[in-house]
This record gives sequence, structure tokens and C-alpha cells, in this order.
Amino acid sequence: MQTEYISLAWWQVAVAAALILINGAISLVLQLRLGKRLLVASLRMTVQLLLIGYLLNTIFAIDSWPAVAALILIMTVIAGRAAASRTHIGFPGKQGAAIVSVAFSGWFVTVLALQLVITPEPWWHPQYAIPLLGMILGNALTGISLGMERFVVGTQQRRSEIEGRLVLGASRFEAVAPITGDAIRTGMIPILNTMTVAGIVSLPGMMTGQLLAGAEPLDAVRYQIVIMFLIAAAVAMGTVGAVLLSLRRVTTREHQLLWLEQDG
Repeated sequence: MQTEYISLAWWQVAVAAALILINGAISLVLQLRLGKRLLVASLRMTVQLLLIGYLLNTIFAIDSWPAVAALILIMTVIAGRAAASRTHIGFPGKQGAAIVSVAFSGWFVTVLALQLVITPEPWWHPQYAIPLLGMILGNALTGISLGMERFVVGTQQRRSEIEGRLVLGASRFEAVAPITGDAIRTGMIPILNTMTVAGIVSLPGMMTGQLLAGAEPLDAVRYQIVIMFLIAAAVAMGTVGAVLLSLRRVTTREHQLLWLEQDG
């Protein structure tokens, strides 16, 4: 039997939030020293979600494409900076490479989905464009950050090998080809693992949300299948772009390797 959507009161949210005390107790008993981080993370998450909730209420009410575009731009820049910050070895243009990769992959896939798959009217409708882009950016930045981290760490660790190939006449692309492939593969592993167990071990987030909102199970399944393929495409495009842009930034046109430094 189909049930109606159940709206949660704030006291019910507070009951769920109290479960974080379990994490705090574990940290205290095992002396993990995570109490402060748990508190900060919990407060930060709550404040951020409340802010975006009020902001989305406003944007949904305005229903204006400039407001949607402004929020999308902010989301993209934050996602790119987050991806770059997870790469602990610095190099020139690191943030730019991450932001460009996040933007291109996220926007391309989202626009394609809105224009050809979901087709809301208008196609930039905030109810569809913003949540869809948010899911895609969140997964793309994970793949991008893992790919960039793997690439720069591998480049630093195998520096002598790479320079040896360059001395023997290899181009910068040929010299780092094994590391490039390994980095791209690393960035794509999380989404491949998620796709492998989706529906068997876990119910993905969007499908769960739609079921809780009262959608028909098969409708929720169709949406989730679409979302998983969109995310997979964005992760692949973003990871490849980020790794190739990183390659161009850590090497020169004269096929030399730059020195990479650990971020403070």
C-alpha cells in the first residue's frame, strides 16, 4: 500500500542527531581524540544544510535562471576547491585544474540530462537542475581528488624513472603514461564499487529519498539508474581531465619535470 510523505518535526531530527553521542563515546573510551572533530563536523553539516535549505526555498520561489546559474557557479567553485584541497602535494595551477575539471564534467553531464533525459520545463528548472548537479559534483570531486592525488604522488615517488625516460627521448606524455593510467583508474574505483553493489548491498541515496517521499519503487529505480550512469560519466570525464591538466602543469613544454612540494 502506498503511504503519504511523512514530514519530520525538529524534535525528531534532534533524536537522530543524539546518535552522534555513540561516536563520541567510542572516541572517549578508545581515546581516539575525535571529540572536537565530531562536534565541529556535526555543527558544520547542520548549519550548511540549514543554509542551503533556506536558500533553495528562496530560489524555488523566485524560479529565475540567473539565481540558478549563480548557485550553480558557487557550488562548482566550492567543489573544485574541495577537490584540490584533498591533494596534499602542491603544484602550479592545482586549484584551476580541479575547478575546470569539475565544471566541465558536471555541467556537460547535467545539461545533457536536463535536455535529453529528464526534460523539465523550463530545462533549467531549479527543482531538477540543482539537486542533479549537486549529486554529480559531489561524486565527481571525489574521483578528481583521488586521481590528482594518485598522479602527483606517483610522479613524485617515481621521479627518477620519469626523468630517465625523458633523458632517453620520451615525451612528457610518454614518460608519465603508466602513472596517468593508474591515477585515472584510482579515481574511477569508488563509482565502480558503488555501481557493483547498488540494489543488492545498498539502496542508493536518491532512490531511498524518493521511496521515503512516496514515489513508486519502479519510478525510483528508473531515476536511480539514470543518476548512476550520469555520475559514472561525470567521474570518468572529470578524472581524465584533472589528471591530464595536472600532467601539463607538473611538466614543461621542453619535456622537463617540475619539482613538487608537500602542501602545508
